[in-house]
Amino acid sequence: MSYTADPRVDAYIRGLPEWQQAITREVRDLVHAADREVRETIKRRDRPYFELQGNICALLAAKDHVNVFLYDGAIVPDPERIITGGHDNKTARTVAIREGETINAPAVTAMFKQIIANNRAGGWRKLKAIGS
Repeated sequence: MSYTADPRVDAYIRGLPEWQQAITREVRDLVHAADREVRETIKRRDRPYFELQGNICALLAAKDHVNVFLYDGAIVPDPERIITGGHDNKTARTVAIREGETINAPAVTAMFKQIIANNRAGGWRKLKAIGS
């Protein structure tokens, strides 16, 4: 797959242990595969963010896992139960991926695609307001 990589995101990934590099690269590829218009950037000094008409997700490597923050306003269905944290968060929920775990690529991709569709429809805040 071809996409424009932000060299700052490359630098973030290169600074991680090998197992975290593998996870972050796979998530990066999945979010770009969800829509060819996805763009990546750095926010909050060093955190990789992926955007398309709003935030889709961000990556944060922790000591024993990688957090994938999904900016969905908790409105995207999670039938595969991949969300591991932030269930009551109003902005983002988390998928924590630990060393040796396999990423549920179909479930993550489905969530990315729904977040992108929601962003194109005005964003989760607008959609929540309409649904209230």
